Amino acid sequence: MAEHAITVFLAFFAIMNPIANTAVFAGLAGDKSKAEQRHIATKALIITFVIILLFAALGKSIFDLFGITLPALRITGGVLVFLVGYHMLQGSNSKLHTEPDDGDSDIAVSPLAVPLLAGPGTIATAMNYSASGGWAAIIITCLVFLALCLITFICFLFSARIIAVIGQNGLSIVTRLMGLILAVIGTQMLIAGIQGAVHFTSSG
Repeated sequence: MAEHAITVFLAFFAIMNPIANTAVFAGLAGDKSKAEQRHIATKALIITFVIILLFAALGKSIFDLFGITLPALRITGGVLVFLVGYHMLQGSNSKLHTEPDDGDSDIAVSPLAVPLLAGPGTIATAMNYSASGGWAAIIITCLVFLALCLITFICFLFSARIIAVIGQNGLSIVTRLMGLILAVIGTQMLIAGIQGAVHFTSSG
């Protein structure tokens, strides 16, 4: 269980990349008051956690409803996670995590909650880890994600200080490291999905 929790935490940490998203938060809400920043950060992370909670808890029901198999999810999720990691390795944002330029939108909802924090890669990762081990895996996945949301919340509140300390070069290094980890996790998910599909086909 401890190993599973660490694996899930590293996967979520890499794909959410709190440091890089802190820079995005500073760019979007840096000119607002501390109270407004706290409100935006709280709303964005609550929405993010609820979305991931729903997909983690209802993953198997979604599978049954649409006739989706776990290997299919792992293959698709692996590709999505790998693409996010690949773009981060190149020092650019993935199109899965693009910020829409809409001044009228609530930035806590979009782009912060969706797609930056609860994007397709994050959802696929949550469903992958929660669907493979019953309720114990679902609870661990949700608790680990909750812990990461709290870490991200703290990073958002101290965004100005964090950006000042690490600088642009530090941010670039962190982004690329997280991208490498994500690419490896995506590849591992893809391998597990292919192995599961082969086993499913041969046993069927």
